[in-house]
This record gives sequence, C-alpha cells and structure tokens, in this order.
Amino acid sequence: MITSKKKSILMMVTLLSLCSVSVAGIVDTISIYSYKMHKNISCVIIRPNSYKKKIIHFPVVYLLHGFDGSYNNWIKQVPEINEYADRYQSIIVCPDGAVDSWYFDSPVDTAYRYETYIALEVVHYIDQNYRTIADRKHRAICGLSMGGHGALFLALRHPDTFGAAGSMSGGVDLSQSKNLFALIKRIGDTTVNAREWHDLTIINLIEHFTNTSVKIIFDCGNKDFFIDGNRMLHRKMSELNIPHDFIERPGEHSWEYWKNALPYHLLFFRRFFDS
Repeated sequence: MITSKKKSILMMVTLLSLCSVSVAGIVDTISIYSYKMHKNISCVIIRPNSYKKKIIHFPVVYLLHGFDGSYNNWIKQVPEINEYADRYQSIIVCPDGAVDSWYFDSPVDTAYRYETYIALEVVHYIDQNYRTIADRKHRAICGLSMGGHGALFLALRHPDTFGAAGSMSGGVDLSQSKNLFALIKRIGDTTVNAREWHDLTIINLIEHFTNTSVKIIFDCGNKDFFIDGNRMLHRKMSELNIPHDFIERPGEHSWEYWKNALPYHLLFFRRFFDS
C-alpha cells in the first residue's frame, strides 16, 4: 500500500526527472542546389525546439566538416548538437564541402566551387527558407580541420556575410600539407601555381585583413599535427594586432577533441550575437 507520504515523494521524483530531460532541436536533412556546380548537395539543418513558435527568428551558425568528411559528420559524431541548438538558441547548418574541397573555388577544377556554394548559395537558401536573422551580426561560421581553414577563409573574404568565425584544429598553413589531402588536385602544381598556393592559405591571407571586423576564435590540441601552424597564426595575428581568441589545450586531431571544443565556439558565437 502506498501512503500519502510515499505518493508525495514519488510525485516529486517524477517532476524532477521530467525537468531534467533535455529539450532537443529539430533535425532535417535537405538538398541545396548549386547553380555554380549544377548539382544537388545534401545538408543537415538543426533548429531549436523554440522554432515551433512561428514569430521567432534566429541567428545561424554554419558548421563545416573536415577532409574526407561529409554533411552528416557532426550530427553523427556529436549527437548532443541538437541540444546545443536549444541551449544557444541558434539554427545550426551543416553543409557538405565534398571530401577535399578546402572550401575555396578551385583554380584548376571547375567542378569545385565551394567558396561560392557555401558563402553565397547556401546562405541565400537558408535565409529564403528558414526564419533567420539575415545579417552578418547574426551569422557565424566554424569548422574542424579542413573546415577550420574554410571557416576562417570564407569569413575573412566575405565579412558582409559572416560576422564571426571559428576554427578547431584548422589546417591554417597549406604549405605544410602540399603532398597531403589532395591539395595539389585542388590548387595545382606548387611551382606553376605558386601564387595560388600563397593566396589561398590563411597564414598568408591574414596579412590583408588587419582591420577585419570579423570576430575570430581558434583552437588546437597540443598533440595535433596542425599545432605548429596554429601557433604561428596566433603569433602573426598578435604581431598584426588582429583581435582574436586562441586556445591551446591537451588533445589530438580527433573527434574526442572536437566534441569538447564545439560548445566553447557556440558560446563565443552566442555572445557575439547578443552583443
């Protein structure tokens, strides 16, 4: 027999358990057509649960995958991301950047126009089809590894589109990876296309953006094979007096590291949106 005291305790436990349940975002997989590349490309969209309230518009975080990755990497590897959409009240967009695009328009292969696709076509589609706050003060872009380079590259070159950018374990110095990650296929011969190799890498590009208004955060694990390039970028930006947040913490080039890093970037962006 359950006494009234036991009933009260049971009701309290039930209420506490209900309150502790995390609200999850709404996850969609869609296709966004590229007029530049003449094909449909898959994309994951994560909306806050509060998106159901039709009067609300939201800021957007574009989240890029790494080399040999795809649009669904983030939702598969970090399923908590749909809770982050609620926590930071943002739409999170995970577009596909192909296995090895590096998120620029290739100077040697017209089939790879991923700067145009991400910065123009995807952003336009999202603003046309979702309730976004469609200005640079409410758009951020972030990514890991290849996507980290891509996020900084796109934000610096499109400051009217993105107001903030983040890189996790970014390959920010392409010269360190000349024979890796299919870069020669995307940029061309290192001698013939030496100018393109120079101009497409963040470590050099940053010199032309000393007055950038883009808010920048980047981090890297101290055992990551990209750590030297990230340290160099931090020193260079400091010498050029370019405001930024740089974090070096224990970790390798792994999903364990990126899973830990993502909430820091989303908090950085949320504070930017609120400012």
